[in-house]
Amino acid sequence: MCAIVTCEGEYYVTFKFRNKADAKTIPITPVEKAVFAAWLKNEPKEIKNWLKSSGFSAKPGEISLIPDASGTLTRVIFGVKNHDGLWDYAGLPKALPIGSFSIDARMAGEKATNMAIGWALGCYQFAKYKSAKPRKVPTLVWPENAEKGRVKAMYDAVTLVRDLINTPADDMGPAELAAATRRLGKKFKADVRVITGNNLLKQNYPTIHAVGRASDDPPRLIDLRWGKDHHPKVSIVGKGVCFDTGGLDLKPAAGMLRMKKDMGGAAHALALASLIMELRLPVRLRVLVPAVENNVSGNAYRPSDVIKTRKGITVEVGNTDAEGRLVMCDAIAAADFEKPDLIIDFATLTGAARVALGTDLPAMFTNTDELAVELETAGADVDDAVWRLPLWNPYRGLLKSEVADINNVSEGGFGGAITAALYLQEFVSDGTPWAHFDIMAWNTRARPGRPIGGEAQSLRAVFEMLERRYT
Repeated sequence: MCAIVTCEGEYYVTFKFRNKADAKTIPITPVEKAVFAAWLKNEPKEIKNWLKSSGFSAKPGEISLIPDASGTLTRVIFGVKNHDGLWDYAGLPKALPIGSFSIDARMAGEKATNMAIGWALGCYQFAKYKSAKPRKVPTLVWPENAEKGRVKAMYDAVTLVRDLINTPADDMGPAELAAATRRLGKKFKADVRVITGNNLLKQNYPTIHAVGRASDDPPRLIDLRWGKDHHPKVSIVGKGVCFDTGGLDLKPAAGMLRMKKDMGGAAHALALASLIMELRLPVRLRVLVPAVENNVSGNAYRPSDVIKTRKGITVEVGNTDAEGRLVMCDAIAAADFEKPDLIIDFATLTGAARVALGTDLPAMFTNTDELAVELETAGADVDDAVWRLPLWNPYRGLLKSEVADINNVSEGGFGGAITAALYLQEFVSDGTPWAHFDIMAWNTRARPGRPIGGEAQSLRAVFEMLERRYT
């Protein structure tokens, strides 16, 4: 038996694979609806009769459990959209009884790997706060040609995103986010340094300090470095607002219900780092996570305050609930100072992006057309779509301030995702390739392999782009 189990603290998530089938292993036959009628002609009479009488038509996700004469499950027929879709197989682990199964189809390496990733993600459960033990899941025989190391790396990265986001802010504040980064650094022998509290002011990270100073859990800048110095520098920045009350511009109660996910950008940055380190991409990696809680207290930053950022740009606070771009701008400036080959940032930044594209489709902004094409192509190829929105420079005037160089919010609510991206662009030097992802990081509805809760969005697309660039 070859099983892979991920355990971290009180988290318990698992999927099971075995190397070889045995006499009790039940075959799963995937069939596309378009070829179902032709396929059925070659099946035994009892299979034809069973499928016809049960109304099975091979619709994607449709399952038929085939018994033998004694009533024992002997085969599974499964409708798929196509044989290589990552999510096509993700519904099986929850739909099948406990037992050993194998896929009765030949697949090339990439298709077999995708199938195994989909199955593994379909086993995901977040059970930290449940009294009952996690539900048991069936075992799958490794598909022939599947890249086992890649399956584990992708599963670990996606579940890291989900686990970090799903954890309530009481257990996932700036201190815990820093601890999670240290664990990741220890696993891959990366250097992790954390600047905390008033030391942020001493080391010139004023906007991170301003946003986070009202919390009992002091603000932090988490800085992870890994790789060889002579490799191309890739810097990743992730928004780590562990809970967002809105600050003095307080959110209504309904607006706070999902705000534990406002550190979803940080979760993505750490997960991407996990993939890069696990699969040994030849890059000099730096990850910067500004970790704060945007709370309310006597020393909270105020609307109309003016903050001088790390880059020297002065910012008027038009709204304390636009805190994400404030913590991000100092971290992006720090990344940009080293003149990296590439900067990628992830942030649950604006509701405007969700209005424009919905909750499933991440908004992508970039200052480089070539990079945009690479990301869009990679996303399409791995079924992790991203959608480019424009850095429409005429809207830069909407961020004007009468007392500072820039305002952190625009006049009016139109084009909010664009103006937020334009704000961040101020902290990237001309000539530095940069991509910004404005993500939801949350499944609002359950789908196979994607339960309601924290979700990785654009992660696989960005990693695919990086892998194509640097290997």
